[in-house]
Amino acid sequence: MRADRLVSLVLLLRQRGRLTADTLARELEVSTRTVLRDIEALSAAGVPVYTERGRHGGFALLPGFRTPLTGLNHDEALALLTAGSGLGLGPALASAMRKVVDALPESHQALAGDAAQRFLVEPETDLLSRRPVTDPIPTATLTEVRRAVLAGHRLRIHYAATGRSPQWRTVDPIGLVTIRDRGYLLATRNGADRTYRLSRILAAEELPEPAQRDDRVDLDRAWRERSAQFLSDDHIAVQVLVDPTRRDDLLATAVAVRAETPGPDGRLRLEVTYQDLRHAVWALWQLDAAAEALAPPSLRAALHDRATTLASRYRNPP
Repeated sequence: MRADRLVSLVLLLRQRGRLTADTLARELEVSTRTVLRDIEALSAAGVPVYTERGRHGGFALLPGFRTPLTGLNHDEALALLTAGSGLGLGPALASAMRKVVDALPESHQALAGDAAQRFLVEPETDLLSRRPVTDPIPTATLTEVRRAVLAGHRLRIHYAATGRSPQWRTVDPIGLVTIRDRGYLLATRNGADRTYRLSRILAAEELPEPAQRDDRVDLDRAWRERSAQFLSDDHIAVQVLVDPTRRDDLLATAVAVRAETPGPDGRLRLEVTYQDLRHAVWALWQLDAAAEALAPPSLRAALHDRATTLASRYRNPP
């Protein structure tokens, strides 16, 4: 709608200063001619927008102009700034975020920059689209983690690692990453990189002492480096054929999904990653005849041995 576009145009000029018509057109995903018409409409409506000529010219607002668009408080703004963006909203989400930033009090303007640096919602690039799996995370726990991440304070967490009893650990939080609706805390512990699944944090406490971390972080790069290391440490890549009706069941057990193509007989051919051979055997055994492991040979042999053992055991009545 044009009204929404006019509001977005004003917010862009307020937050980024002087912008050219071409830049505004790219941001708003319209033509330059449309931008010029919108500028004229804003001027006619009394918005103090003016034109600066020359090579470095463009459109700008008179200093001090502000638009009271929302009544968001600090916590509401933070909730929106850190919300997941994997909902296919595209330009609508970008427009909403501009309104959120503009609504923040001047004393909290740095919040937007901090949130952008410390919170990452990973687009599904190398991972396949799939039915979202939402991790249950207690609100109080997540609030403590967020506060520590933004404030740059150390964090004490009660963490339940897979196959281990929950333990208290003190970490230096770096940032939060959301992948396929699963949240992860990137941190260091005693100087070593650590990645914690948020749903396995049973309790959290923000500590008063500052975290040992850099002032600036490239969270996207940090996540990709840790992901690559994680997938290379004792993990197993599996090629499997699966009935389309059981695809979601397969994806729910995999650590990562790297590729998917149509397979023979209407089945799907997927390349997935599991923690180890034992994990892969367990996951594919749950699918019964709906899945067939193609590689690696060690997985096929393990499944064959299990099937042979069971067939021998149940061949004759007890």
